[in-house]
Amino acid sequence: MARHIHDPKTLFPDITADYRACFGDDLVSIILYGSAAGGDFQPDSSDINFMVVLTENGIGNIDNAFSVVQKWRKRGVAVPLFLTEDYINSSLDVFPIEYLGFQRSHVQVFGKRILDDLRFTPEFVRLQCEREIKGKLLLLREAFIESGGKAKALKAVIREALPALIAIFEALLHLKGISLPGNRREIIRAAAGAFEVDVNIFEGLLDIREGKSGRRDEEVVVLFKGCLREMRRLSRIIDSFG
Repeated sequence: MARHIHDPKTLFPDITADYRACFGDDLVSIILYGSAAGGDFQPDSSDINFMVVLTENGIGNIDNAFSVVQKWRKRGVAVPLFLTEDYINSSLDVFPIEYLGFQRSHVQVFGKRILDDLRFTPEFVRLQCEREIKGKLLLLREAFIESGGKAKALKAVIREALPALIAIFEALLHLKGISLPGNRREIIRAAAGAFEVDVNIFEGLLDIREGKSGRRDEEVVVLFKGCLREMRRLSRIIDSFG
């Protein structure tokens, strides 16, 4: 976790210098992505995530970065995504939700602006949405049974699952041609309005994720069951996109 780093931008000069020293001309781009690049960053709990784009030669010598990665992990920076341009461009059909998220919430730190001009085929986005919704529904059901209805266990599942659920909402809004709002709570409200899902359920999940929930244990169980119900509804909605 990103402890005691209140503004990730203060890291940019040093982290750029370190990766340039590692890779020289094989360093194509450094990009900050995720909550640290947007309005949802919480210094005491949010991860700081960088994408490091390399040439093919650079990616073949990724072990050059061992010491730099360890240095920055000690300062609260997550292990970066190491990619090449070819990998990105050839993965848009497989991981469109992830790249939509990168494109929506990123800060260019160094080099080529890789993400700005990415274009997404709607059917690939729809297919991944369907896979993610139906897959997450199965996993959440399994976790619910394993929890035995214990609120502590369910809260842990919610904290882990919510970022993926919000990424699905972002992709669904993209498919509808709806401009994405600036933070997670607004995204939930926009998706609830567009797809007629229960906004109170997903805002309740977000409250738990952000440590704002004072709900009793039995209320957490009801909230989780509501999430399962709304995920079933989303599964039917995505089928209707066709």
